Amino acid sequence: MHHVESAEAMFELGRKIGSQCRPGDQILLTGPLGAGKTLLAQGIGAALGIDEITSPTFVIARKHDGQIPIVHVDLYRLLDSFNPLAAIEDLDLEMEADKSVTIIEWASPEYSALQADRLEISIDRSNEVRVVRFNPVGARWDSLKL
Repeated sequence: MHHVESAEAMFELGRKIGSQCRPGDQILLTGPLGAGKTLLAQGIGAALGIDEITSPTFVIARKHDGQIPIVHVDLYRLLDSFNPLAAIEDLDLEMEADKSVTIIEWASPEYSALQADRLEISIDRSNEVRVVRFNPVGARWDSLKL
């Protein structure tokens, strides 16, 4: 668990995570609107040489080329659909999963887990200071250093 007091600190936390990423990694982000999910993704991208990450809310998914490509997904608009699992499957995220880092905002493991090994991150913004919790699933993330 980390306490994050500013936008800059959230970005730097993302940079620390990104510096440890490798192709095939999957990161699931959850938290309310304005929690800092996209800012965390921007920090991950910066560590991989990607500066132009913006929220893909309206396009659902964007691919960014960098030292390791990032597939950045925002499921917000799909969660209220009649069959969110089918809508997510239509994105065909598996095609790029082994060659890139996949970051999924508004994720839920039952809908968006592409990899058995993944890093689940939840952000609580119920107070002024964000509380970021990490749930490393599988052996891949056992050595995460923050």
